[in-house]
Amino acid sequence: MFGDFIPLFIMIALATGLALTLLKAAEIIGPKRPNRIKRTPYESGMDPIGSARERYSVKFYLVAMIFIVFDVEVVFMYPWAVSFHDFIEGGAAFGVMVVVTIFTVILLIGLVYDIKKGGLDFEQ
Repeated sequence: MFGDFIPLFIMIALATGLALTLLKAAEIIGPKRPNRIKRTPYESGMDPIGSARERYSVKFYLVAMIFIVFDVEVVFMYPWAVSFHDFIEGGAAFGVMVVVTIFTVILLIGLVYDIKKGGLDFEQ
């Protein structure tokens, strides 16, 4: 049973090793021209002037929630797409496809509603 996971562990080790190697190579090979401006704190594209306790717009959180909802949709659809061939053989493909389609339509209606209300318009 443990032998089935050996390729997964090898892939994780290779990915980790490649990531660390590339980070170290960028640190060694990359340009090093520090100056006063590059050493100043930088956060979210704004100069660090004034209080650090400024409030974020509510739209920031709404967009984050919309992203999470559509991310959950992908989490539900990916296993369905991977095992679609098995569903066809078992005869349950139509039922699963109907449920996924209804779920997607509900989310798209919500997205259209959000766009019409201006939830994704940051110019206001």
